[in-house]
Amino acid sequence: MAKGAKEAARAKAEAELEALAARGVRLAGCAFPAILFVKGTPSEAEARGAEPLSGEDGTALFKATSALGYAPEDWAGCLGVLEDGTRMPPSLLSLAIATLSPLTVVATDEAARTLLAEALAADLVELADLSEALLEPGLVVQVAGLRVMALGNFAAALADPQGKQLMWARLKRLPPLAEPY
Repeated sequence: MAKGAKEAARAKAEAELEALAARGVRLAGCAFPAILFVKGTPSEAEARGAEPLSGEDGTALFKATSALGYAPEDWAGCLGVLEDGTRMPPSLLSLAIATLSPLTVVATDEAARTLLAEALAADLVELADLSEALLEPGLVVQVAGLRVMALGNFAAALADPQGKQLMWARLKRLPPLAEPY
Protein backbone atom coordinates (compact mmCIF):
# COMPACT_ATOMS: atom_id res chain seq x y z
CA MET A 1 0.00 0.00 0.00
CA ALA A 2 1.39 3.40 -0.92
CA LYS A 3 2.30 5.84 1.84
CA GLY A 4 -0.61 8.15 1.01
CA ALA A 5 -3.07 5.26 1.05
CA LYS A 6 -1.76 4.07 4.43
CA GLU A 7 -2.14 7.54 5.89
CA ALA A 8 -5.66 7.83 4.49
CA ALA A 9 -6.60 4.41 5.94
CA ARG A 10 -5.17 5.39 9.33
CA ALA A 11 -7.03 8.72 9.29
CA LYS A 12 -10.28 6.93 8.37
CA ALA A 13 -9.83 4.41 11.19
CA GLU A 14 -9.05 7.14 13.72
CA ALA A 15 -12.12 9.13 12.64
CA GLU A 16 -14.36 6.05 12.93
CA LEU A 17 -13.02 5.20 16.40
CA GLU A 18 -13.44 8.81 17.52
CA ALA A 19 -17.03 8.75 16.23
CA LEU A 20 -17.73 5.65 18.33
CA ALA A 21 -16.23 7.33 21.39
CA ALA A 22 -18.31 10.45 20.74
CA ARG A 23 -21.42 8.25 20.85
CA GLY A 24 -20.38 6.88 24.24
CA VAL A 25 -18.95 3.52 23.17
CA ARG A 26 -16.45 2.24 25.72
CA LEU A 27 -13.59 0.27 24.19
CA ALA A 28 -10.27 -1.07 25.45
CA GLY A 29 -7.39 -2.90 23.83
CA CYS A 30 -6.28 -2.55 20.25
CA ALA A 31 -8.00 -1.41 17.08
CA PHE A 32 -8.65 -4.13 14.52
CA PRO A 33 -8.33 -7.03 16.98
CA ALA A 34 -8.51 -10.69 16.06
CA ILE A 35 -10.84 -11.23 19.01
CA LEU A 36 -13.34 -8.81 20.53
CA PHE A 37 -14.83 -9.44 23.98
CA VAL A 38 -18.21 -7.84 24.65
CA LYS A 39 -19.14 -7.43 28.31
CA GLY A 40 -22.76 -6.55 28.92
CA THR A 41 -22.81 -5.94 32.66
CA PRO A 42 -20.01 -3.69 33.90
CA SER A 43 -18.27 -4.28 37.20
CA GLU A 44 -18.60 -1.60 39.87
CA ALA A 45 -15.27 -0.12 38.79
CA GLU A 46 -16.28 -0.13 35.12
CA ALA A 47 -19.60 1.48 36.01
CA ARG A 48 -17.61 4.27 37.68
CA GLY A 49 -15.53 4.80 34.54
CA ALA A 50 -12.70 2.24 34.71
CA GLU A 51 -11.49 0.95 31.37
CA PRO A 52 -13.51 -2.02 30.04
CA LEU A 53 -12.17 -5.40 31.14
CA SER A 54 -9.56 -3.80 33.39
CA GLY A 55 -10.45 -6.04 36.33
CA GLU A 56 -9.88 -9.68 37.16
CA ASP A 57 -12.04 -10.87 34.26
CA GLY A 58 -10.05 -8.86 31.72
CA THR A 59 -6.76 -10.10 33.16
CA ALA A 60 -8.00 -13.68 32.93
CA LEU A 61 -9.21 -13.20 29.34
CA PHE A 62 -5.88 -11.64 28.35
CA LYS A 63 -3.95 -14.55 29.90
CA ALA A 64 -6.25 -17.08 28.23
CA THR A 65 -5.91 -15.53 24.80
CA SER A 66 -2.14 -15.34 25.23
CA ALA A 67 -2.07 -19.03 26.19
CA LEU A 68 -4.05 -19.82 23.04
CA GLY A 69 -1.47 -18.04 20.89
CA TYR A 70 -3.05 -14.63 20.35
CA ALA A 71 -0.58 -11.77 20.22
CA PRO A 72 -1.05 -9.07 22.91
CA GLU A 73 -2.34 -6.67 20.28
CA ASP A 74 -4.92 -9.17 19.01
CA TRP A 75 -7.69 -8.45 21.50
CA ALA A 76 -10.09 -5.70 22.44
CA GLY A 77 -12.98 -5.26 24.82
CA CYS A 78 -16.26 -3.42 24.51
CA LEU A 79 -18.81 -2.66 27.21
CA GLY A 80 -22.46 -3.16 26.39
CA VAL A 81 -23.27 0.05 28.23
CA LEU A 82 -22.44 3.55 27.10
CA GLU A 83 -20.53 6.20 29.03
CA ASP A 84 -23.81 7.56 30.41
CA GLY A 85 -24.67 4.11 31.83
CA THR A 86 -27.44 3.30 29.36
CA ARG A 87 -27.57 0.03 27.45
CA MET A 88 -25.83 0.18 24.09
CA PRO A 89 -28.28 -0.02 21.19
CA PRO A 90 -27.75 -3.19 19.12
CA SER A 91 -27.19 -1.06 16.01
CA LEU A 92 -24.30 0.71 17.75
CA LEU A 93 -22.72 -2.63 18.67
CA SER A 94 -23.06 -3.64 15.01
CA LEU A 95 -21.27 -0.43 14.03
CA ALA A 96 -18.52 -1.05 16.61
CA ILE A 97 -18.00 -4.58 15.28
CA ALA A 98 -17.88 -3.31 11.70
CA THR A 99 -15.44 -0.56 12.68
CA LEU A 100 -13.09 -2.84 14.65
CA SER A 101 -13.40 -5.67 12.13
CA PRO A 102 -12.54 -8.59 14.45
CA LEU A 103 -12.43 -12.18 13.26
CA THR A 104 -14.05 -13.45 16.46
CA VAL A 105 -16.58 -11.87 18.84
CA VAL A 106 -17.15 -13.29 22.32
CA ALA A 107 -19.99 -12.35 24.67
CA THR A 108 -18.71 -12.65 28.25
CA ASP A 109 -22.07 -12.61 30.06
CA GLU A 110 -25.80 -13.00 29.49
CA ALA A 111 -26.38 -9.28 28.89
CA ALA A 112 -23.67 -9.29 26.21
CA ARG A 113 -25.10 -12.46 24.63
CA THR A 114 -28.51 -10.81 24.40
CA LEU A 115 -27.06 -7.61 22.95
CA LEU A 116 -24.92 -9.50 20.45
CA ALA A 117 -27.89 -11.66 19.41
CA GLU A 118 -29.92 -8.50 18.80
CA ALA A 119 -27.06 -6.90 16.85
CA LEU A 120 -26.72 -10.01 14.64
CA ALA A 121 -30.43 -10.93 14.58
CA ALA A 122 -30.88 -10.57 10.82
CA ASP A 123 -28.12 -13.13 10.23
CA LEU A 124 -28.86 -15.41 13.18
CA VAL A 125 -32.45 -16.06 12.00
CA GLU A 126 -31.02 -17.60 8.84
CA LEU A 127 -29.22 -20.34 10.79
CA ALA A 128 -30.82 -23.79 10.66
CA ASP A 129 -29.63 -24.82 14.13
CA LEU A 130 -31.76 -23.18 16.84
CA SER A 131 -29.01 -23.54 19.44
CA GLU A 132 -26.65 -21.59 17.21
CA ALA A 133 -29.30 -19.00 16.38
CA LEU A 134 -29.81 -18.42 20.12
CA LEU A 135 -26.04 -18.17 20.69
CA GLU A 136 -26.18 -20.81 23.40
CA PRO A 137 -23.09 -20.62 25.62
CA GLY A 138 -20.11 -22.62 24.46
CA LEU A 139 -21.11 -22.97 20.81
CA VAL A 140 -18.89 -21.57 18.09
CA VAL A 141 -21.19 -19.97 15.55
CA GLN A 142 -20.24 -18.72 12.10
CA VAL A 143 -22.40 -15.73 11.28
CA ALA A 144 -22.02 -12.49 9.30
CA GLY A 145 -18.42 -13.33 8.45
CA LEU A 146 -17.57 -13.68 12.14
CA ARG A 147 -16.80 -16.49 14.51
CA VAL A 148 -19.06 -15.85 17.52
CA MET A 149 -19.36 -17.43 20.96
CA ALA A 150 -21.22 -16.70 24.16
CA LEU A 151 -19.14 -17.82 27.14
CA GLY A 152 -21.79 -17.63 29.83
CA ASN A 153 -21.04 -15.59 32.93
CA PHE A 154 -17.24 -15.42 32.72
CA ALA A 155 -16.67 -13.04 35.64
CA ALA A 156 -18.71 -15.18 38.05
CA ALA A 157 -17.01 -18.36 36.86
CA LEU A 158 -13.66 -17.04 38.05
CA ALA A 159 -14.74 -17.63 41.66
CA ASP A 160 -15.32 -21.35 41.08
CA PRO A 161 -12.63 -23.88 40.01
CA GLN A 162 -15.15 -25.85 37.91
CA GLY A 163 -16.43 -22.63 36.37
CA LYS A 164 -12.88 -21.65 35.42
CA GLN A 165 -12.37 -25.05 33.79
CA LEU A 166 -15.59 -24.67 31.82
CA MET A 167 -14.60 -21.20 30.59
CA TRP A 168 -11.13 -22.43 29.60
CA ALA A 169 -12.67 -25.39 27.71
CA ARG A 170 -14.92 -22.96 25.84
CA LEU A 171 -12.12 -20.51 25.05
CA LYS A 172 -9.94 -23.35 23.70
CA ARG A 173 -12.53 -23.70 20.91
CA LEU A 174 -11.43 -20.26 19.67
CA PRO A 175 -7.77 -20.59 18.70
CA PRO A 176 -6.30 -17.81 16.58
CA LEU A 177 -7.32 -18.07 12.94
CA ALA A 178 -3.92 -16.86 11.76
CA GLU A 179 -0.44 -18.14 12.54
CA PRO A 180 0.51 -17.73 16.20
CA TYR A 181 3.06 -15.06 16.90
